[in-house]
Amino acid sequence: MSTQFQIHKDTIDQVSQRADIVDIVSERVVLRKSGANFRGACPFHNGTNATALTVNPSRQMYHCFNCGAAGGAVKFLMEIDKRSFSDVVVDLAKRYNVPIQTVEPEKAKEIQRQISHHDRLYEVMALTTSFYQHALYAHQGKAALAYLLEKRRMSKETIQKFQLGYAPAGWETLMGYLVQQKQIPVSLVEQAGLIVPRKTGHGFYDRFRDRLMIPIHDSRGRVIAFGGRSLGDEEPKYLNSPETELFSKGTVLFGMDKARDSISKQDRAIVVEGYFDAIALHQAGIEQAIATMGVALNADQMKQLLRYTDSKNVILNFDADKAGISAAEKAIAGFKELVYNGTVQLRVLTIPDGKDADEYLKQHSADAYNHLIQDAPLFLDWLLKQTLAGQDLNKAGTLQKLSQAFVQLLDRLPSGSTLRDHYIHTSAQSLSQGDSYLSLRLEEDIRRQLRNNRWNSTKTAPSITTTTNTLHCAETQLLQIYLHFPEHRAYIYSLIEREDIDFSLSNHRYLWQTILELMENKKTSLAPEEPSPNHLTQQLQILCAEKEEVAHQLNHLLWLDENSRIGILRPQMVIRTAIAQIQYIMSDKREKYWLELFKSKDVVADPAFGYHCQEKIQEEKRRKIEIKKLIEVNYLDLSGTGDSSGENNIIEF
Repeated sequence: MSTQFQIHKDTIDQVSQRADIVDIVSERVVLRKSGANFRGACPFHNGTNATALTVNPSRQMYHCFNCGAAGGAVKFLMEIDKRSFSDVVVDLAKRYNVPIQTVEPEKAKEIQRQISHHDRLYEVMALTTSFYQHALYAHQGKAALAYLLEKRRMSKETIQKFQLGYAPAGWETLMGYLVQQKQIPVSLVEQAGLIVPRKTGHGFYDRFRDRLMIPIHDSRGRVIAFGGRSLGDEEPKYLNSPETELFSKGTVLFGMDKARDSISKQDRAIVVEGYFDAIALHQAGIEQAIATMGVALNADQMKQLLRYTDSKNVILNFDADKAGISAAEKAIAGFKELVYNGTVQLRVLTIPDGKDADEYLKQHSADAYNHLIQDAPLFLDWLLKQTLAGQDLNKAGTLQKLSQAFVQLLDRLPSGSTLRDHYIHTSAQSLSQGDSYLSLRLEEDIRRQLRNNRWNSTKTAPSITTTTNTLHCAETQLLQIYLHFPEHRAYIYSLIEREDIDFSLSNHRYLWQTILELMENKKTSLAPEEPSPNHLTQQLQILCAEKEEVAHQLNHLLWLDENSRIGILRPQMVIRTAIAQIQYIMSDKREKYWLELFKSKDVVADPAFGYHCQEKIQEEKRRKIEIKKLIEVNYLDLSGTGDSSGENNIIEF
């Protein structure tokens, strides 16, 4: 409900001081550390540039360099949720425990009553947790305690840490305790999701009976719901609290309050399916584990999780017997876009012999589990391997069927990305079983199918110059390889000089000019290798970190994430293709220049000039056709299968 009142300035000031802009924005946007700031994709114009939005924690401000959106925490929430100033301030005041004052005192009392209502719900949940904990160690909880100690092999410290308990078997045991002994109103207990109205319409009964109770906490460690496991044959085996004012299962990750510090320290998160898998991992000292709430992860949950890992490294550890491609796809359905665009470095851990994490740790050490984590493949690698599993590649028709299956997977990757190039090559190699000639044919076939998919979806053949994305990608690839693959620097420099290529984008021009100045200052030729190959890159990282205004634009060039590194593992091919793409765009610009010049002059009065313009236009058209063939039709010619030493591999146009 929208608030209709004027909030006192003191409350606004306190909210502004306590609200953390990084905390607020990272709930809606995946942010990466960039020097003293954070960067991410802007949510206000659906941008795909993962560096457009800058969040400055020292100034408590955000700013998008593309659409110009800017402001503090309050404005961010107002803009993204389309809510009023008062509504946002009241919510933030509740979140940060700021007393709410209004210009009209009676309005403040109403708001305080709403806050008090939530506080009372938290109090009911805390009392219930203590009640269940006490019952676990009473005579009636003997079987539940034995289950935890003997079957689950949990220590008493772990039981206490997770506040595990037992719900007695009686129909009104908890209700009697809360309503009769603690004088809690029945309506409040019902709103907390702890009791259920009888079908007769008279009275209530306990929702959880004779169950092992697992409290579910919010990020601040407050109990907001319960998961109850049956100790016998009662169905369902797991019963969760209903959605309440405190609890929404689509926004909560079990164990996050206990895992977030470890996730930040280890720079990775482990996602498991069950409560006990997460608890077992914590007991083993692997405290980065959290569990889903019986539903597929959604984008909001994933963004919440990614707040705590700089590299956005997430390991999905679901039961192998429930795995397979369909289960994995279902698990990531809610945040698939974050996986395929490379925002999430998602890995899949399949434990041998179909075990879950809890079972595995009963027979193996925490070190053994950590080794499995280290070897866990990236999601797409795992998916491709699963597609190949059990297939006879020597059987007629199998190659074509698998090739089509791979195309369906790779078509989800951004068109023209180095990541897609990498997986096209990997897929062809996997299918060819070491036959290099067959691998080339399969790679060409996969590329052709992907092109056809793109053309069929748009009804027109793709144009390299429809947007600036191609130019941005090509220049980015050249600079990334130059900085991180020193052995190719001389080759790149010679191509840029020979083809008279200028970097068109301002941040790329700035970086290239800085590189040239550094090399000039050292009085060192660009061609020979430096004493320390990484010295140049390290110098640039330090220089740009000191210049806040350019750091956010160059971070993706100076530091490579895993997807970028994978995408340029075949640098020779990437260099040649990037140069060709830039040449195409340069040629297109020249053609337009001569065409505009032809239209602007009186060629009847000066036919020689008209002929000259037409010759230039036709020359550029022919040049574009040749380059386009290299890029779109005969891409394998750019793979650098011959000598990779440099000068002999320069493309002649």
